[in-house]
Amino acid sequence: MNKLTVPLLALPRSTKRLVVVALDLVLSLVSVWVAFYLRIDQAGLPMQQQKYVYLLAPLLAFPLFVRLGLYRAIFRYTGLAALASTAKAVGLYGILFFGALVLLKLEGVPRSVGLIQPMLFLLLVGASRALARFWLAGSYSTFRQEGRLLIYGAGEAGVQTASALAVTRQFVLLGFIDDDPAKVGRTINGLDILSPDDVPDAAERMGVTDILLAMPSLGRVRRNDIIAKLSGLPVHVRTLPSMVDLASGRVTIRDFQELDLEDLLGRAPVPPDEALLARNLSGKTVLVTGAGGSIGSELCRQILMEKPLRLVLLEHNEFGLYTVHNELEGLRAEHDLHVEVIPVLASVSNLARLREICQLYQPATVYHAAAYKHVPLVECNPSEGVLNNVFGTLNMARAAMESEVEYFVLVSTDKAVRPTNVMGASKRMAELVLQALSASPALDFGLLDGTPGNPVRNRTVFAMVRFGNVLGSSGSVVPLFRRQLSEGGPLTVTHEEVTRYFMTIPEAAQLVLQAGAMAHGGEVFVLDMGQSVKIVDLARRMIQLSGLTVRDEQNPGGDVEIRISGLRPGEKLYEELLIGDNPETTAHERIMKAREEFVPWSEFAPVLMRMRRVAEHNDEASIKDILGQQVQGYGAQVVDTATNAAVA
Repeated sequence: MNKLTVPLLALPRSTKRLVVVALDLVLSLVSVWVAFYLRIDQAGLPMQQQKYVYLLAPLLAFPLFVRLGLYRAIFRYTGLAALASTAKAVGLYGILFFGALVLLKLEGVPRSVGLIQPMLFLLLVGASRALARFWLAGSYSTFRQEGRLLIYGAGEAGVQTASALAVTRQFVLLGFIDDDPAKVGRTINGLDILSPDDVPDAAERMGVTDILLAMPSLGRVRRNDIIAKLSGLPVHVRTLPSMVDLASGRVTIRDFQELDLEDLLGRAPVPPDEALLARNLSGKTVLVTGAGGSIGSELCRQILMEKPLRLVLLEHNEFGLYTVHNELEGLRAEHDLHVEVIPVLASVSNLARLREICQLYQPATVYHAAAYKHVPLVECNPSEGVLNNVFGTLNMARAAMESEVEYFVLVSTDKAVRPTNVMGASKRMAELVLQALSASPALDFGLLDGTPGNPVRNRTVFAMVRFGNVLGSSGSVVPLFRRQLSEGGPLTVTHEEVTRYFMTIPEAAQLVLQAGAMAHGGEVFVLDMGQSVKIVDLARRMIQLSGLTVRDEQNPGGDVEIRISGLRPGEKLYEELLIGDNPETTAHERIMKAREEFVPWSEFAPVLMRMRRVAEHNDEASIKDILGQQVQGYGAQVVDTATNAAVA
């Protein structure tokens, strides 16, 4: 921003309007003088009645321009519509000006001056607006010409984006890319439309730094194909928001986003079955624990859209509960949903409080998403992990049974399968708790205290939903990689061969809701997630799609290094989704179920009693010993907590 522009932009808006009014008055007088010069070759001062023409021009122009709103526009954002309004105003002025000269019949004033002067006035006013637009817009932009851009998509969204770029001047727009052969070879505002096959050559020849995907309605499969082709180019690939976000017709540089998490996933998300989604939700009271977390909050969003009677949000984190409740209230108002949203501050470790909540609201379905899930942190704090993940689940399930909740769905993880860490083992123990409860028509919870009492009749259908890593959740690798990329690297990967199954947060939430609707009792539902993804490949993909290159032995001059940091305590190279083999199919083509081995409640209750005792005394060795006895495949060793803390 130059020194002349800064004080001008800092002026009050009223002062800026006075400057523009003064400019227009001067231009009206100049156009009158030029009109006389062109018509009668008069270059001197006005003679006789000619002075009235100089007075008439500004007296007509000023009130007319005010009336038509020409002084409400912001010059640096002036577009074709504003210039058209200017032409309309000057055209109306010209009619009045010419009519006045014809009626007045002033001496020494040819009637043709009434035609010449408005045309000159329009030219001068229009030129002043256009010059101000380009001067101020260019000076105002702090990030002027920060990249050389191609827009992928020569449709309406692409053209809107090009218009926004012309105003902000943050990028140099070089052209468009489109798959439609009818558009290839043509131009938009003088910029060529290229074929996708021409992009590699054009990127090198033009020095392209960025490609923007301006196709908000494009299908996921085709979108992934395009991204795969662009990933080998040294350009930064970004995207526009959805068509809903573009509905206002205003596209700005701030709307540019990094690629969606679905784009990084490299596969089409699993489509939901709408009938299954609504089955246990519509018109019912639903309770979600861990409502402020990544999965819990998405569950709440999707449940709200299915129009339950009441949605109870249970969360022990005050800020998390405040945030999700505010968001849901906004969604409820936006979509005119008649759903009562109730925020409840509580911990799943407090059985009495859970009983009170269930008795008060009488939920038909409970989705239990409250858990400690970060592997290194739980490895450092095994007693807290067990008390929250195992006994928090037991407390919530017990309160649900006593209140005769119809369905109880546990959000589990693939780390529960042959786990090598306390977090995964604690989630498998939570699954075992629900399997034992589900298999019992009545349960004696007094066995947990060694004081058998009156059995509680079991009317609740228990189910578990197990899925892989969730892209974009707290602690997920994708936000970590993005932060590391913004800092210039390196991207840290624990092992070259480590692989994970991935899904998006909406997919995970949909799976939980649909699985709950299919449950009959005791099932472990898993998603057919296709092939697992190598974390190092995901890191490479993110680097390439950011327009950078990987620095390694083959390319020592690359931009960003991928550094192998070593497996963390309890971390596995490969995750699995099933303990047993031969999973059964379900009503959903991408959801499977397995009935895995478990211990009956009468045998399992004493184990839980002992585990709670050692967890309350923070006896890590005993905790891991019990987990090793009860959880198939768990072989964790007691590790130095200080070392773990450093890793975490």
